[in-house]
Amino acid sequence: MERFFDNIFSSIGINDIFDILIISFIVYKILGFIQETRAQQLVKGLLMLVAAFFLSDVLNLYALNWILRQTMTLGVIALVVVFQPELRRGLEYVGRSKIVKAPFGQLDKEKAKNITDEFVKAVESFSSTRTGALIILERETSLTDIAETGTVIEADISAQLLGNIFYEGAPLHDGAVIIRGDQIFAAGCVLPLTENKDLNKSLGTRHRAGIGITENSDAIAMIVSEETGIISMAIDGKLTRFLDTKTVEKTLLNLYITDSDDNSFKFSRIFEKIGGRKDAK
Repeated sequence: MERFFDNIFSSIGINDIFDILIISFIVYKILGFIQETRAQQLVKGLLMLVAAFFLSDVLNLYALNWILRQTMTLGVIALVVVFQPELRRGLEYVGRSKIVKAPFGQLDKEKAKNITDEFVKAVESFSSTRTGALIILERETSLTDIAETGTVIEADISAQLLGNIFYEGAPLHDGAVIIRGDQIFAAGCVLPLTENKDLNKSLGTRHRAGIGITENSDAIAMIVSEETGIISMAIDGKLTRFLDTKTVEKTLLNLYITDSDDNSFKFSRIFEKIGGRKDAK
């Protein structure tokens, strides 16, 4: 037995250890990504099919085994179709460059503070007057295709302009505003709706659109309910509701300032510290 283990360890080189560590890291990341999405339930179903295939082979259940074998032959195509949203999100995550700074990294702290103040004024006004608003802050994933569904503005961020855009009866008030860096890039934009079936039934199209865009990109969505005036934020497909303006201010400051120093910052940490109630993803 001792010679057996000696032979094993003597045949393992530094490259083999490095190879194993890389594969372990990739598997760990994939499992973590699956756990955070609805793919977790789909993977469970897939594992049950694989288990049924091997069990049918052991028990000589020929008809069932043949059906499962034919199903698994088309498994690769089926996986691409079933996991399409998750695969797209995963590939976008892998493709985000950490070498090139996001637009937020180009702002100094004074300008970031001024922009944040304008956002807070606008959101506070929307909440008090129960004006529905949907503001999307672009980060590393480009939202140019989304902006093309609306009207390109490319104007400086101001509470007055945001108020005019979302004023009921204004031509662009029904759509979303896209923020790129220190500018209002576009308004009246159409967003993809979330396919999450577990959301609170009281959430309307505005909230579902805000969640949907954060499922398909790394954008952050600020939402003000037209019915209740409740302020919400969506990040990574998760909605946090009942936020106050102080929370919004801290979140935006972390967005504009921390992104410049550490693009890997997780905004969910903010809500864990300063409040808000999360709805199920």
